[in-house]
Amino acid sequence: MLRLCSMLLLVTVIFQMDVAADDQPSPQMVVVASDAGAGGYEAFPDVCRLRDGRLMCVYYAGYGHVSLPNAKYPRGGRIAYSLSEDEGRTWSDPQTLHDGPFDDRDPSITQLKDGRLMCSYFAMTGTATDYNGTLIVTSKDAGRSWSQPQRIAEKHGCSSPVRELADGRLILGVYSENAKEGVASGVVTFSDDDGGNWTPPIVIDNAGAYLDAETDIIELKDGSLYAALRGGKGAQMHWSISKDRGRTWSVSRPIGFDGHCPYLHRAAGDIILLGHRLPKTSLHYSLDECRTWSDNVLVDEGTSGAYPSLVDLADGSVLVVYYEEGRGANIRARRLRATKNGIEWLRFD
Repeated sequence: MLRLCSMLLLVTVIFQMDVAADDQPSPQMVVVASDAGAGGYEAFPDVCRLRDGRLMCVYYAGYGHVSLPNAKYPRGGRIAYSLSEDEGRTWSDPQTLHDGPFDDRDPSITQLKDGRLMCSYFAMTGTATDYNGTLIVTSKDAGRSWSQPQRIAEKHGCSSPVRELADGRLILGVYSENAKEGVASGVVTFSDDDGGNWTPPIVIDNAGAYLDAETDIIELKDGSLYAALRGGKGAQMHWSISKDRGRTWSVSRPIGFDGHCPYLHRAAGDIILLGHRLPKTSLHYSLDECRTWSDNVLVDEGTSGAYPSLVDLADGSVLVVYYEEGRGANIRARRLRATKNGIEWLRFD
């Protein structure tokens, strides 16, 4: 009798394990990259869809939040990337996109209408805000090879991709910061010759607020441009509008909530998403072309790294990539659907 009971118990356990395995949902969060070979700290990701349907995620690879050259890593931080052929479910091993002599960081990626890939980033030569300028590298062969860096803004940082406007103008939000003098502002530069030349920096009036801005820009349906700017030293995230395609900007105003590293994305149904840090990794959405914003939506309450980026998936849902903070930080991704009733979190089927 004891042996029979034991056998029945074993069969029951195996059956329960089989049911659990069959019913186990796919994870809601996937790891995009965990170690690109420069110290195990991956951060500041950006993602875009390539013409062939793949997703490309670029990110910073270093040994810490700032990875200046040292004896072990003589070229400091680098720009790495991973590819997905299955709508973000799985990702290729990290590969190096660019590794210059300084700490190359905060990369962003976009594919232009002419097929070129354009990766913007900035380099640090020292601590704090010792920037070596905003630079761009381009690829004409889907990322197999890249141009030499083109410096488009001296002593400026960037954290957002080049945005291609409806008329072909390329525009990039950058920022300048002087912590010692207590001054930081959002800045814009644009190109009307496919990226060959860029305008001198156009400063967005910050009305005295300290905006270490990490500026991002989105084109609205009426043709105006909306900029979101990180706030610092007690200032909220701010916003500004341009009615002349980026030549001049309104005086920036508080957006109504705190936020770092803003990222703007138009999802299906003309729902505009604004990803950011604070609290943790979060987003807001707007149903009225950025005039008003929803309550905060947590993307991941377990990590404060953020620097989110968003891209549409084939089924109309949205992939959001972001990073963990701390030693050994990884790049993560989640999948969502934006609706007029709110954000629906989805699994990777």
